[in-house]
Formats: sequence, structure tokens, C-alpha cells
Amino acid sequence: MVYTTLFILSFLSATLLPLGSEGLLLYDLNEQYNILLLWLFATFGNTLGSIVNYYLGAKGEKYLENKGYLSTRNMIKAKDRFKIYGGWSLLLSWVPVIGDPLTFIAGVLSYNFKRFIFIVFVAKGLRYAVVISLFYQSTKVAL
Repeated sequence: MVYTTLFILSFLSATLLPLGSEGLLLYDLNEQYNILLLWLFATFGNTLGSIVNYYLGAKGEKYLENKGYLSTRNMIKAKDRFKIYGGWSLLLSWVPVIGDPLTFIAGVLSYNFKRFIFIVFVAKGLRYAVVISLFYQSTKVAL
């Protein structure tokens, strides 16, 4: 149940919902659950959430604009930035505030899906690896 909960929260936090999964990951690390499984479940959940953003971008941009969830002006700015930096900007998909819109824009622009998954998985996996590493470095200092 611990891993499933982390997966679900990681998934939801990668969508356009304003959530975070790092707190639960840190709690689970403190409770000494399996590090590799925690990393896998968090990374896969977060990557899957980004895939949802990609799909929403690919299929629902106009709908979301018409409903007022997206600003046309902000979408134009985001598209222009993505075109400049391309897929490499997806390495920032883990960054709060800008990461989720980047994955959405990748869908809008029909960025290569296989590359999208690879880059996003690497970015999210590295982020969780850093969180785990920092946790264990801080617990060594505290001992």
C-alpha cells in the first residue's frame, strides 16, 4: 500500500494539479521502506502523470482554452520557448510551476513521444535520486 500511495501521489503531482510527492517520499524513506522500490514507484508515477499532460496537450488545447483554463497569450509564449529549446527543455519537467506546462506544450506541439518519455523519465528519475541522496546525506550528519 505504501508504494501504491506514493505512485498515485507522484502521478497526481505530475499532472496540472498543484501537489507534491517529495514529502511522502521522505516520510517513506524515514520509515525505511525499500529505496529502489520507492524510487521506481515515484519515478514511474510521475512520468505517467506527465504523459497525461502530453495527451491533454495533444488532444485538448482548444477545449481548455475555450473553457478558460488556459490563456491564449500564455500558450503562445510557452510554445515559443519550447520551440527555442526543444525537447531538452523537458529535462526541466520536474521543476515546480514550469515542468507541468512543458509536458503539456510537448503534447500540443506533437513532440516525438518516445523521446518525450525518455527525457521525462530521466529528469524525474534524477530528481527523485537527488532527493533520496540528500535524505541519506542529512541523516548521516544528524547521527
